[in-house]
Amino acid sequence: MILTGGLKSLLPHVLRRIIRCNRLSVSNTSGMAEGYKQANVVILHKSLADDFEKFCHANDGPLPLLYRSKPGNWSCPSLSSGSDIRNDCLQYRIYEHGACTGSLKSLEEYSEQLKDMVTFYLGCSFSFEKAVQNAGIPIRNIEQKCNVSMYKVAVPCYNVSAFSCNLVVTMRPVPESKLEAAVLATSALKEAHGAPIHMGDPGLLGIKDLSKPDYGDPVHLHPDDVPVFWACGVTAVEAVINCRAPLAFTHSPGCMFITDLKNDNLTVRSSREVPQVRCISRDPLHYSIVSAEAAQKIKTLETLIGIDPGDRGIIHLQRQDELLKACLSISHARSVLITTGFPTHFTHEPPEENDGPPGALAIAAILQALEKEVAIVTDQRAMSLNKKIIEEAVQLGILKRPVPLLSYQRESADSALMFLCEKGNPRRPRFDHLIAIERAGMAADGNYYNARKVNIKHLVDPIDDLFLAAQTIAGVTTTGVGDGGNELGMGKVKDAVKKHIKNGDVIACDVEADFTIVAGVSNWGGYAIACALYVLNTCEIHDRYLRKAVGFPQLMKKMVWLSALPSVTKEEKLLKTLLRHGVRSGKTASLELEVDGLPFYNTHSLMIEKLL
Repeated sequence: MILTGGLKSLLPHVLRRIIRCNRLSVSNTSGMAEGYKQANVVILHKSLADDFEKFCHANDGPLPLLYRSKPGNWSCPSLSSGSDIRNDCLQYRIYEHGACTGSLKSLEEYSEQLKDMVTFYLGCSFSFEKAVQNAGIPIRNIEQKCNVSMYKVAVPCYNVSAFSCNLVVTMRPVPESKLEAAVLATSALKEAHGAPIHMGDPGLLGIKDLSKPDYGDPVHLHPDDVPVFWACGVTAVEAVINCRAPLAFTHSPGCMFITDLKNDNLTVRSSREVPQVRCISRDPLHYSIVSAEAAQKIKTLETLIGIDPGDRGIIHLQRQDELLKACLSISHARSVLITTGFPTHFTHEPPEENDGPPGALAIAAILQALEKEVAIVTDQRAMSLNKKIIEEAVQLGILKRPVPLLSYQRESADSALMFLCEKGNPRRPRFDHLIAIERAGMAADGNYYNARKVNIKHLVDPIDDLFLAAQTIAGVTTTGVGDGGNELGMGKVKDAVKKHIKNGDVIACDVEADFTIVAGVSNWGGYAIACALYVLNTCEIHDRYLRKAVGFPQLMKKMVWLSALPSVTKEEKLLKTLLRHGVRSGKTASLELEVDGLPFYNTHSLMIEKLL
């Protein structure tokens, strides 16, 4: 028997010959023939072959198709010379009517049946191991001399005829400081599954225990490691099981077919192809991916909305990349709760200002277009006003449909938890993300102040409770949008507010959000969020990560998303609607400025619009 030493440097045809002679005392091919492509193997009756090929193309992250043989053809000339699929894998599995009925070292005894069967060779993540090592990243399962860990996850593949299953992933621990390097090293290797589909908490994929993989061996993480998950070709095994074919064969997970093809040394050429990694949550741990090009567009948006028309010193409150991180988090959310409403005009009825509602509706519109659940929570006294505004926004074409309107009252110590979660259970939150835009925020003394230090607490419901409660619920993140430091969520920058904003020592909001977006006018922050979500969802790298590399790109919906974006025309219509209902401006300083004959407020929105 030949032991493992030196196998990584052997040429593929030599290794296949050794495997064919049954002379290896190893359980998997990880680390063998470094730099050469390895392949998953699926052998099906020819009557199923066309549908399975379509299934592969529909889920090309886990199932990158390298080669499809003709019926009864046991070689694969474009992948290897002199190969014989009946003997060239370390081990095979046989499936009958969906049940695994045994493991085999050779398929020669089934040669007659194989004459009517087609072999599919699918890319494998073992192929990218050398590229990962070249990037200075350890391969823990090779260090630990075991197979890679593979898990069935709660992500359905795109179904084709009889082929349907959930995604299977491999997990490789990666030091946190090397996450972006791991993504860069693998993103161009699409025939080896490409970039990861998830980085962070395994529970977000439905994995309950990393120590109990469905296939392969448990791999132990080092203290600074993050679990990183790639789509896996063993997804095909699950599809074979579920299709219940009378007879099918696959490789045993980890026992790949080794090809003669070297991995191409692909170099990423444009900023559209360069991935960047951002942490969007620490509890649970969650990272996201975006292209450098999309990140730069969003950075430009962040700079654009940071102009300070009132010269109030908001530059001191701004934090770099908050818009990008907030929108990445919102992009991953399933259900979003928005709140707005600042009763600046406390002696007027209604006391609301017109900064906030347009931005909130712009966010709601893009969330509807992205097919996310969205609701708005506001003060009980303002329910009727907001209901009319939402109805007219639908009539004006700003919203696709009415947004559910909610109110919140503090009736007991657990009211906020009961509002945010089903039956108050923090493991079952109704919303993944909360957004406050130009919403009065509670100061350190428990009161609410406008910019002139007037206490308006009697006009404000305690919606801050929801943001405080969200801090205790894993998986719920929050964003605050403001332009003066007294808005809900600005607690993250309260020290800067107290130091640099007029009356900041009194008016500063004390309640933090996970992400704080500071804009010259809060509506601009809402418009920027809507535009940034559009940029993210039209980014191929981010789109692939969102859908976990299964199904088809969502870019076909681009025109629907584009039509949902804010525009100067929509803004003007909505501002007129607000004025008709008695809602007045709270940002007269910005409205008095003119650029090219237009109010600065509208001109700036036009700049945002043109950026896309």
